Amino acid sequence: MLILLPPSEGKAAARRGKPLDLGTLAFPALNPARERVLATLEELCAGDPAVAAKTLGLGGTQLDLVDLNARLRTAPTARADQVYTGVLYDALDVNTLSAAAKRRAASRVAVTSSLFGLLRTADRIPAYRLSGDTTLPGLGAVAGVWREQLGPVVTEAVGNGLLVDLRSGTYVAFWRPAGVRTATVRVLHESGGTRKVVSHFNKATKGRIVRALLEAGADPRTPARLAEALRDLGWVVEEDGPRLDVVVGEL
Repeated sequence: MLILLPPSEGKAAARRGKPLDLGTLAFPALNPARERVLATLEELCAGDPAVAAKTLGLGGTQLDLVDLNARLRTAPTARADQVYTGVLYDALDVNTLSAAAKRRAASRVAVTSSLFGLLRTADRIPAYRLSGDTTLPGLGAVAGVWREQLGPVVTEAVGNGLLVDLRSGTYVAFWRPAGVRTATVRVLHESGGTRKVVSHFNKATKGRIVRALLEAGADPRTPARLAEALRDLGWVVEEDGPRLDVVVGEL
């Protein structure tokens, strides 16, 4: 099983640590594309801060993030599961997983990244700011860069197992599964007889789902088996082929 997560928009910058070394990251086939995106982002952010901020969708009070991007090769790094923050990652809370669950996370979880394409949780990266819908000068849409690269890498990582796709809409555009057994999980908040996707519920529940699957040691090979595993763990799940709707009433 490979659980595919979105990144977080916010990042926690490491205070100390070794600088970035692309050669240490998982999925080395992505390194040429990583280098292109990294070099383009650094060049942009080393120039006019106002131009860089506009390109990256940042406001005038966020120029510190432009400076952050200009120093990516020398900035200290930390594990990806510590750099990515926010509701999903708070709910997953890798630090408090059991030792066995942490080992499973290392081999069963991957994170989609605008800068690095795909990462394992233990990969050491600097904090950065690059949204998935960004278009970089001379390079084009970030999503387009990775759309050409991720297919073979994800397919190899999944093998004969199940891809559990928990990505958000922006990052779904990076690569659409083809030729791999896939379960796409959607979280619906039910209130007053109405169901809808609510960002906070969606992210928190996905983080809890990943945590529970890792702690339980579940390794389903089909969407139906994943649905069974989630029901066994206490969730209400409705199946529609490869799509699973997890219905929640409260956090």
